[in-house]
Amino acid sequence: MPRHVARLLVRGKTPHKPDMPYPQTLEENPQIIFFTDFDGTITLKDSRAFHRHHRTWSLTYSIQTDNLGYGEKLRRQGNVDTLDDKITFRDSFWEMMESVRTPFPDCIRLLCENITLDPYFKDFYQWSRMNKVPVIVLSSGMTPIIRSLLVHLVGPEANDIEIVSNEVEDKPGKTKDQEDGWQLKFHDDSGFGHDKSLTIRPYAKHFAARPNEPRPTMLYAGDGVSDLSAARETDLLFAKKGRDLVTYCEREGIPFTVFEDWQSILATTKDILEGGKSIKSVAMEGAEKAQEERQNIETTK
Repeated sequence: MPRHVARLLVRGKTPHKPDMPYPQTLEENPQIIFFTDFDGTITLKDSRAFHRHHRTWSLTYSIQTDNLGYGEKLRRQGNVDTLDDKITFRDSFWEMMESVRTPFPDCIRLLCENITLDPYFKDFYQWSRMNKVPVIVLSSGMTPIIRSLLVHLVGPEANDIEIVSNEVEDKPGKTKDQEDGWQLKFHDDSGFGHDKSLTIRPYAKHFAARPNEPRPTMLYAGDGVSDLSAARETDLLFAKKGRDLVTYCEREGIPFTVFEDWQSILATTKDILEGGKSIKSVAMEGAEKAQEERQNIETTK
């Protein structure tokens, strides 16, 4: 982990601007705004985890809980309880993180050693900077962890990526660099701890009130059901191949296309920006491709 990141975390600060992305994102009149989930979308699920992890929870926080907290068995039970609606995602996540008593900088170090990003995300981000396409990470995780991983794996330029997520705060009478010295600070009061649609909605309202202003195309990449509320607020969703999100999009009528990695996201976003493809045509191709893949799976059964 970069030393400047570790120093800021120990002091209880995060190495980025705390401002919300709206309305600063609109200052350069972008043609596209790209929102994205983090865990399972930018990160890889098959990175060097210490234990197997359940699909409900992100790899990042599974590693943290299984190795520093109350362990895999209780985490998996929390997954089941969440799926059965016995407990909210928010409450389950709180219990997971409360079981981790390790000083926060040590948690960061563990994750930096064991998490990898999609190898093509860095290419996408470099292209987005050159073409003035803002990238905004919306996550139900924790901002300082996401920031540290991005800077560690992408480079210092990742400090410019806007992140809207839950925060971390000192426990009363303690500091983050002490054992059992930190706790979650949720972004809002929703059952997920962070309703991602609340970040995107102001953009739609802004342009609805200003019909004569050019409106940017809003794109979103995600892999889980928690991304649905955000996807409904954008023009097109990039849904991770093989995840339940594809099925939900088909059922809910949300325009989507399937992606395997950020190489395909970059190619499609380039086509949209350069006018080679419309949102409608990309969504139609995505739906057809998903249907073909589903038929192929049924044929091979």
